[in-house]
Amino acid sequence: MNRFSHRLAAVALALIFLTCVSAEAKRKKPKKAYDLSANPLANVQSQQPDKELYDKAMIALKKGRYDVARLDLQTLLNTYPESEYRMRAKLSVGDTWFKEGGSAALAQAEAEYKDFETFFPNAPEAAEAQMKVADIYYQQMEKPDRDYTNAQQAETEYRDMINMYPDSTLIPRAKQRLRDVQEVLAEREAQIGFYYESRENYNAAIARLETVTDTYPLYSKSDEVLIAIGDAYAGEAHNIQIAPNLPGAVRERLRGDYLDKAAAAYAKVITRYPMYPHVEDARDRLVAMNRPVPEPTPQAVAESDAEWRSRTPLHFSDMTLDIIRRGPTVVEAARVGEPTLEDPPRTLAPDVTKENIAMFRAAMDAGKPVAPVTAAAPTGPNEPPRSDRPSEAPLQMAPPAEGSSLGATIVSAPSGSAPAADPNAVVQPVGPVSSAPPPAERAAEAPIQQNDIKPGEVPSTPTTPTVIGKKTKKAPKADLSDESSSKKKKKKGLGKIF
Repeated sequence: MNRFSHRLAAVALALIFLTCVSAEAKRKKPKKAYDLSANPLANVQSQQPDKELYDKAMIALKKGRYDVARLDLQTLLNTYPESEYRMRAKLSVGDTWFKEGGSAALAQAEAEYKDFETFFPNAPEAAEAQMKVADIYYQQMEKPDRDYTNAQQAETEYRDMINMYPDSTLIPRAKQRLRDVQEVLAEREAQIGFYYESRENYNAAIARLETVTDTYPLYSKSDEVLIAIGDAYAGEAHNIQIAPNLPGAVRERLRGDYLDKAAAAYAKVITRYPMYPHVEDARDRLVAMNRPVPEPTPQAVAESDAEWRSRTPLHFSDMTLDIIRRGPTVVEAARVGEPTLEDPPRTLAPDVTKENIAMFRAAMDAGKPVAPVTAAAPTGPNEPPRSDRPSEAPLQMAPPAEGSSLGATIVSAPSGSAPAADPNAVVQPVGPVSSAPPPAERAAEAPIQQNDIKPGEVPSTPTTPTVIGKKTKKAPKADLSDESSSKKKKKKGLGKIF
């Protein structure tokens, strides 16, 4: 009886428990509270319709329903153009495309952010829009040995953000992203320079590696780059040492010039990066060259130590993930220091070649005697004027004398001295040379006209008969038979027959 009563009590308790569970299940579940941390206006308590549309769009954006969020935001912008939430709504439209991802969506997001900067250039959110444009290219960066177009564009956009909005709270984050991007670009240039050096193409290697040291001083392998530059110049010196048919003096001068450049590169490792791991290699090279080893300043030691400690060492997991992931690994980028905001002029291989040619010519001309400089001889009268001799004084115009309208005075040599004859003249002067001008000659008088015909006489002409007493004698006619004439002549003798 007792056992039966215990079983009955257990069944009753089970029924009561199931009834309570079913009743609790029938109750309406409470509404899930969504995280609105992405909404900067979530704490604003307002029942206005534009505010409700904006909150609804933010909830859809949080749940990944990007098309619904864009629809609500566009409705807010079109329906309430004077709303106080229009700037955040315009910026959030770009956020929906940005979070959706994909090349097409990211391109649309960039266009939305650029439009926001155009419409609201003075708004605090403009810096955020520019930052997100740079982040678009940052997310699409490739590894250093791949296409670097996105990395270059990301560098440009981060620089624009820092220069355009220097007072923004996003500046520290933008500078760190810029340091990461420049680490990738520097790694690419360094790998190309190391490859050229391995092929003993020293001019191309020096051009690439000097570009790295000048443009990206915060690069994590800057000490290796400087040592490679020194080794390239040392290789040039070795090539000069074994070059055939080169005078010994010229060979020693060129070799010394290249070794000086190599020593300068090794010394920079010690003075600029004293806390980096390859400083001892630079010291050993300088000692082997019998060159002085410089000592770094305390300021350089502190700066180099801060840079090196800020870097995260590369672990095995990072190297493993680097094989899988698409983007580059930037854990070794510095966390302190000012990134380069303007690129200096690049060093090109033709420039290095021209510098080598200038060094060779200087070494060849160093042993030649210098020709003495002689004074320029004056030019002769018939020779063209020389550029190294001042021009002679021109004729001096004198003021006109009284009663005349124009006058000129010829400047001549001093009295008692005659100008020397020109040895280059084709025709030499004959007779005494006088510097004084000849006296002015008077015009000769006209002869007196005399009349040879006496009174009572008639001048004789070929056509006028001569009067002799009462008879006149005609002049003989000229024989014109032999002269040509246009008149038709009569034929005589046998000529009439023909």
